[in-house]
Amino acid sequence: MIGSVALLVLGLSIGVVAYYNGGFKVLRQGGGPAELQYVPEDAAVVAYANVQQIMKSDFRQRVKQLEAGKGERGQQEFRDETGIDIENDIDTVVAYVAAEGADHPKAGGVVMATGRFNVQRIGDLVKQKGGTVGEYRGKPFITFASADHPGDSGALSFLSGNQVALGSADAVRRTVDLSVGQASGSDVTKSAKMMDLIRQVDDGNAWVVGRFDALSSQARLPHQVTSQIPPISWFSASGTIDGGVSGRLSVEAADAAAAQNLRQVVEGLKGLAALQARSNNVPSQLQQLLNSFQIAQDDKTLVLSFSIPSDLLDSLATLAGKPGQPKK
Repeated sequence: MIGSVALLVLGLSIGVVAYYNGGFKVLRQGGGPAELQYVPEDAAVVAYANVQQIMKSDFRQRVKQLEAGKGERGQQEFRDETGIDIENDIDTVVAYVAAEGADHPKAGGVVMATGRFNVQRIGDLVKQKGGTVGEYRGKPFITFASADHPGDSGALSFLSGNQVALGSADAVRRTVDLSVGQASGSDVTKSAKMMDLIRQVDDGNAWVVGRFDALSSQARLPHQVTSQIPPISWFSASGTIDGGVSGRLSVEAADAAAAQNLRQVVEGLKGLAALQARSNNVPSQLQQLLNSFQIAQDDKTLVLSFSIPSDLLDSLATLAGKPGQPKK
């Protein structure tokens, strides 16, 4: 479950951004980024990443040194084709997964991004790849076939000169509707539960919140896993990447008993890992990493947190035989 949350955070935020777009803005005073006004109220999952903070962090510099040039060729090819420098042209990103409903029978998702990119160049590129350029609500609207879901169409629309939305065609239309004030429903800032979760995590430079059923379906967890997890309604996860890495995962179970059952499962896994580490003479750095994970429970809410300082990251890099020193 924890691994699936981490994958979802990366997939909805940094990974999708690296595939196509630009970044996002400052936080609203009421909690969350300003672009939440373009997310429908019934969104099942919402994610955010401050890409510039992450890319410029000391942690990212360590990772780049450990990569030893891996991935740079792909980034260069992407830059040559789209004109987008992933590490410098992306600011922040917001993504959401829409809930299924009577008016929207298929769950879709959108990644919205603001940054520095050439609108004309991207439009021409999509057309070259078989996309169709049109207009919706006065905004450029480009549709294309979905590689993952044959028969469905994806879409890209420029909400402004430096802001783009990419996702399923139906969900992108809903985003455009909200951006021009023509939506039939409200935005996610009207959802008290979602906004409460967002306020709890918006101090991190990457986070994701939402309904657990939507998480498990998107993560495609095996039945053997989901059948062992006590009933969970909501979840939130946040991370702060700077010199070190810290994070917090919170899940809201159906009741206190379910939360206690889940805590016992997590503590059992942690205890098993610690036992394996001792019996296999795992280096102290890895044991210290394991010890950084802390578990707490408040009624029906279970919280797993961790904090990995920069010196431990350096020790782990040295242990791997590839010392990574932060750039000064």
